[in-house]
Amino acid sequence: MKDSRSAEDNTAVRRRRVCESCGARFTTFERVQLREITVVKRDGKRVPFDRDRLTRSITIALRKRPVDRDQIDQMVSGIARNLESAGETEVSSNDVGEFAMEALRRVDPVGYVRFASVYKDFKDPNDFAQFIENTALDDEGDEE
Repeated sequence: MKDSRSAEDNTAVRRRRVCESCGARFTTFERVQLREITVVKRDGKRVPFDRDRLTRSITIALRKRPVDRDQIDQMVSGIARNLESAGETEVSSNDVGEFAMEALRRVDPVGYVRFASVYKDFKDPNDFAQFIENTALDDEGDEE
């Protein structure tokens, strides 16, 4: 092992390593997992929570936006912690999507709308307009 340090807001340990046989360097991340989480999809199918899939979805929503990889990792870690600390072993895909939307809403409004357009399955431009209008009204209510 070459080097260890905290990562992702102290929710993971980042280790730089060197392969003893070839000398190549690589990085591993170790995270504490409180419990196995199963996601119940809309069609009733049950799949294990996939942190990498959530990371990819959020990364796509934030493509070409001023949000760095560390912020995305922190969002995903926060979502995973919320899911694990809820005490349930099964969560709906809807809950995962809502946690992701809330995290995106706080970080980047464009990424938030992009994610929502896929998650809520917008069919036409009016869906965007309605969503943005409702979001603006929700934000005004938050200030009171």
